[in-house]
Amino acid sequence: MKIRYLGHSCFMLTESTGTTIVTDPYGAIGYKMPSVKADAVTVSHGHYDHNNVKAVKGSPVVFDEEGTYEIGGVDVTAIKSYHDDENGERRGDNLIFKFRMDGLEICHLGDLGEECSSALIEMLLPVHVLLIPVGGNYTIDAEQAKEYVDRIMPAIVIPMHYKTKGLNIDVDKVDEFIDKFESDDVEELEDSEIELFRDDITEDSTKIIVMERAKEWN
Repeated sequence: MKIRYLGHSCFMLTESTGTTIVTDPYGAIGYKMPSVKADAVTVSHGHYDHNNVKAVKGSPVVFDEEGTYEIGGVDVTAIKSYHDDENGERRGDNLIFKFRMDGLEICHLGDLGEECSSALIEMLLPVHVLLIPVGGNYTIDAEQAKEYVDRIMPAIVIPMHYKTKGLNIDVDKVDEFIDKFESDDVEELEDSEIELFRDDITEDSTKIIVMERAKEWN
């Protein structure tokens, strides 16, 4: 399966069969979202930087409620969580999405804001690839994100929702997060896409992959 980073919390996930899902498409955040087409769109919550469904072409099915779904052979699970550490009192609910694609378990944490708990971790496991917010302010911060990584122990971690060039949202840069790991465990790509195979995933170590934002769709 392929993962293409479109910026902020938005990824394009493509199974080998061709089924394509876009997560948290964004609106006016300082840069323009690439033109993409998908079979389905997931929305973690109703904020403008995560719910711009109309930006995705192809009349996709929209998943924006808690539940279990299937699209084109891909299993999708939406798990309720909170956008803050006060049970949603400040920012409301957040949906965590899990996808099973080509034998891999991918987890997109959305705008997760609640503290790490054993109950939540148990609902999420197993996870091979973790897409996690690290910028703080509106989500968990670098230190809290590190705790989630340590508890979930995924093979691959891709940070999201952090300050990049052009972004007009007040969040921290990714450096504060990656500085919490050994340099040998961090890979900073100059590309916006990676391809993963189940046989390549080793579960005895965790690799942090920082991806370049796709500025256009080829």
